[in-house]
Amino acid sequence: MPDRRPGATSGHRHERKAVVATGYGPPEEYTVADVPVPQPGPGQVQVRIVAASINPADVRLPSGEFRDTVPLRFPHVPGNDFAGTVSEVGAGVTAYRVGDEIFGQAVPRVLRAMAGATRPSLSTGSLAEYAVFEADTPFLARRPAGLNVEQAAALPTIGLTARALMATAEVQPGETVLVVGATGGVGTAVVPLLAHAKARVIATATAADADILRALGADETIGYAESEYPSDVDVAFNLTLPGDHLAGVASAIRPGGRLLTITYPVPQQEWIGRDDVGLAFVLDMDGAFGGMREVGELAIRGDLSATIGRRYTLDDGVQACVDFVRLHTIGKLVVTM
Repeated sequence: MPDRRPGATSGHRHERKAVVATGYGPPEEYTVADVPVPQPGPGQVQVRIVAASINPADVRLPSGEFRDTVPLRFPHVPGNDFAGTVSEVGAGVTAYRVGDEIFGQAVPRVLRAMAGATRPSLSTGSLAEYAVFEADTPFLARRPAGLNVEQAAALPTIGLTARALMATAEVQPGETVLVVGATGGVGTAVVPLLAHAKARVIATATAADADILRALGADETIGYAESEYPSDVDVAFNLTLPGDHLAGVASAIRPGGRLLTITYPVPQQEWIGRDDVGLAFVLDMDGAFGGMREVGELAIRGDLSATIGRRYTLDDGVQACVDFVRLHTIGKLVVTM
């Protein structure tokens, strides 16, 4: 039997295999390499990662796009979302023990300034065999028994974002909601939530993906061109267009309607050309709309699920990052260790 006391360890390894960026550049320049296994300090847990999924920040930070504001230290291991097993606990940790199966979301330590003011969720990168996380954060939780590892790895960021969008939008039954970027991870999670809220959902999708979106609850699918956008919708969710390119989406909204967006740059009202549309940038870094425990509860109830478009092994982790950037993919890309 493993020693499950706080402070106990399941055995040390000196090196871990990980996806690594050795300098700024495109994902084609990443490698899979052995790097030192990170050790947990006070208040931290080390996790043996079983699966991880890819998010935009995982490839945008190493691209150099934000090097002036968020400089990286190399080698850099990307990865925010994960599911795994606690393999060691640092001093003072009482919430978890060795052997606990957990899942969650944590951003690179370099993003500390953006990671919430109270209980930030930071890590050493989840596209790796081992990672270290802060233990006292709402963005980590025990994995419910009925939630499989791949779903648990795919759900954290999209689940948190979908919950925050729904809480902010306060969609009412019968309202029409336009979802721009519906085939991505967040889109495929939020469309069923909108359908459950009895909204009429119009989703952007390619012809090949239309059936998938309809199965998730979309009433209608349209192309990505602004000329195909409907008019007089009550609410629009922008999940993909840059924050300074939203005038076309705004033009589809009725006077007094709402536009919610999750992309940078943070949009300004004057950019959308409408002063009669409510504009909200949705980013919950403090768990104001609930954390990972609530995401897990929604998933177990069947109200929230992740669409997994492609699966990879860690040896193919670089290809997963390349595909995320270069291909039109649906849902989440999951890497298993």
